[in-house]
Amino acid sequence: MEYEAVIGLEVHAELATASKMFCGCAVVDSTQAPPNTYVCPICAGLPGTLPVINAQAVNFALRVALALNCAIPPLNVFARKNYFYPDLPKGYQISQYELPLGVNGWLEIETAAGPHRVRIRRVHLEEDTGKLTHASGPHGGGDYSLVDLNRAGVPLLEIVTEPDLHTPEDVRAYGVQLRAVLRHLGVNAGDMDKGVIRFEPNISVRPVGSAELRTRTELKNLNSFRALERGTQYEITRQSAIWNSGGQVLQETRGWSEAEGRTLPQRGKEHAHDYRYFPEPDLPPLRLGPEQVEAVRAALPELPAARRARFERDYGLSRYDADLLVEEPAVAEYFEQAVAAQPPDARQPKALANWLTGELFRLLNESGQTLAAARVPPAHLAALAALVTTGVITTSTGKTVLEAMFRTGRAPAEIVAEQGLAQVSDTSAIEALAEEVLAAHPAELATFLAGKATVEQWFFGQVMRRLRGQGNPQVIRAALAAALARRQTGGS
Repeated sequence: MEYEAVIGLEVHAELATASKMFCGCAVVDSTQAPPNTYVCPICAGLPGTLPVINAQAVNFALRVALALNCAIPPLNVFARKNYFYPDLPKGYQISQYELPLGVNGWLEIETAAGPHRVRIRRVHLEEDTGKLTHASGPHGGGDYSLVDLNRAGVPLLEIVTEPDLHTPEDVRAYGVQLRAVLRHLGVNAGDMDKGVIRFEPNISVRPVGSAELRTRTELKNLNSFRALERGTQYEITRQSAIWNSGGQVLQETRGWSEAEGRTLPQRGKEHAHDYRYFPEPDLPPLRLGPEQVEAVRAALPELPAARRARFERDYGLSRYDADLLVEEPAVAEYFEQAVAAQPPDARQPKALANWLTGELFRLLNESGQTLAAARVPPAHLAALAALVTTGVITTSTGKTVLEAMFRTGRAPAEIVAEQGLAQVSDTSAIEALAEEVLAAHPAELATFLAGKATVEQWFFGQVMRRLRGQGNPQVIRAALAAALARRQTGGS
């Protein structure tokens, strides 16, 4: 039997606030800071402590909910979500359940079948857990786990979709688009390798054409698009095989092993009532007035979809180019600054996009630098693109110049002038050089005259070599074509 997938996605995104959700401890990079150095009695869960809601976290959460077209209930309530886990200091997590911050939103994504609107069921605030490191003891001392509470209490936003996704490609497209939204809003760094955004797809399969919802599994804490796509595909294949063999899919949470390329069971999946939710007695209801909501809405930046459409419309870029530029806010800003640095009547957005996403990205990847740290300001990249498009230097020379710009931070015109890299376009000089090359290679000329037209490209290479790669290709080709035509007709 053929099956189709029904997939909903839960995304946990740490909010980029200065302090934690319910205390004044600083939010730090848990992959870099010494363990358990940013912890206080509140986020350590000591008895008798009282939490206080982080106003900036609420503001950031509102930004996301509004960007995702959610309705904002005027009253939000925090609840205690009770479950035991070693890195949950209090033995419960402060979260939102019955009255979340945002409901009934949507996010539009692009799929192979065209645009697709994914419904957002809820957006709610909670606190993150600590971090466990599992290891094996020395000298056969057995397995053990270390607990780091630096991350405990960090503001966490959970975004839950309806089961509107059906393929691994859909899931990836949603993840990419949502991450871009969070980064454009400035509320999340998007560093998946650091765990600041984590994806958890809920997956089931059903016979094609059926409307039933079968038993689902949840993949936990996927922190790369590759893992999200591959893990989802594996689970679809695994569940389909179980149903086809007459078996029963178990409702459980599973983990993804990148090394083994498969999902592994972790624990039986809890139902909501197993968490014994009840209102958090130490926090009052969170009331969001219409003035506050509208103030946040008015301050929203241009979102990725709108920016992408504007890049296509105003700059004549392809959808592919616009996607590359818009995925990272810093890249989009850099590109627009580079365009603005060129004269209005001589702007080359497509050429700039190519230089930015091609050669400059290559240099950044090879060096491990970020665009913000690169020594090539937008105006310098704009000047380089203009030198190439106006024929002052060749594309090949432009790559060499960009490498020098990247190393030194100097302007392209300085490098071109200092190293004598300007393209040779003197027609009479190139015509004389073409005649010299033909005269110096009579055997190759005879081969061309005998009918082997590809020898003309070899002559082109010889002329370009004499010009040290700086000859204008169009002028060289025209000079060679004229010289060879004269010989074909018996001229000198």
